[in-house]
Amino acid sequence: MLLRPDAPLSLITQRARAMRREPTASEAILWNALRGKRLGARWRRQHPFGVFICDFYCPSSRLVVEVDGGVHLDPNQRFADGRRQAAIEQSFGVRFLRLSAELVERDLGRALAMIRAAM
Repeated sequence: MLLRPDAPLSLITQRARAMRREPTASEAILWNALRGKRLGARWRRQHPFGVFICDFYCPSSRLVVEVDGGVHLDPNQRFADGRRQAAIEQSFGVRFLRLSAELVERDLGRALAMIRAAM
């Protein structure tokens, strides 16, 4: 079914676009390093997978990179993150790499090396 050009965007697409406009500090740093095929592949940021939005996605390697800030240290949040990750992996056949926001902000070179190795 074709959508009309003036059809409203889905709520998930609207949310992903809003998240692209207001990245966290660590997301902005990592995006600057990934954009423009700087690691030899195209990346998307705030990419929707069904009802979920992932921080970064490389279609050619089917790799999702999530940047986890301090809130992700909470046991309840870690449990929710694990369930979300498993659902995306099973439904979309992608792999995940989780990086701490602190690593991205303090040692970008190491974070990029981890991403390259996972690709």
